[in-house]
Parts: sequence; C-alpha cells; structure tokens
Amino acid sequence: QVQLVESGGGSVQAGGSLRLSCADSVYRYRIKCMGWFRQAPGNEREGVAAICTRDGNRYYTYYADSVKGRFTISQDNAKNTVYLQMNSLKPEDTAIYYCARGTPPPLITTLWALTKESYTTWGQGTQVTVSS
Repeated sequence: QVQLVESGGGSVQAGGSLRLSCADSVYRYRIKCMGWFRQAPGNEREGVAAICTRDGNRYYTYYADSVKGRFTISQDNAKNTVYLQMNSLKPEDTAIYYCARGTPPPLITTLWALTKESYTTWGQGTQVTVSS
C-alpha cells in the first residue's frame, strides 16, 4: 500500500520555481515529522527540509543550508498534505525528490530531522530537473 504520493515535479530553467506536494493517505498522526529528501545520480539521499509537530498544533521547520532562503516547507492539515515550495532553482537542485514520514523523538534536532534513517515511510519520488 502506497501511503505517501508525491507530485509536482518537472523541468524548469534556472531561476524558476516548482511546488512539490506529498499527500498522506493514512490516518493523521498527531506526532510526526514529514521530510523532503533528494537523490541525484551517484549521490547519497540527502535531507532538504522537514516539518515536525509533537501536538498537531505547533509545527517546526528545518532546512539544509543549501536550500535556506529558497525552499519553504508547509503543512495543510485539512488535506493531510505537505508541500515544498522551491524558488530560485539551480541546476544542482536536479534530483529525484522523496517525501517521508517519521516519528520524532522528544527533542528534535536539525540533524535528526534531515537524516534519512529517522524516517520509516517513503513515497516513490518525483523528478525535478533544472536546466541552465
């Protein structure tokens, strides 16, 4: 059963924007982290951004240094969907983007939030290609 479904990938020129969506088809978790990761050919899967909550009301966001100021992660509770707004895209942003769900520890660090081993459920990925 596919629980996380990504959409919104595509091809854009450098400087352009894309918005990725990740719909969670499973019941809503009150305590969870949703993360976006990416993997370029020959590279390890790396954390891009994450959004976490421990009470379903307050959300905390975490970003990799490489995307700070350009990418924004957000959560729509009504749709049980997490978004990644990507602006000022660069060719080095080209990768398959995956969303993932994990259960956060009591103290959430940026390192934990952006580490792929912290997440247990993954989507199938969506391709993002940025041309120069």
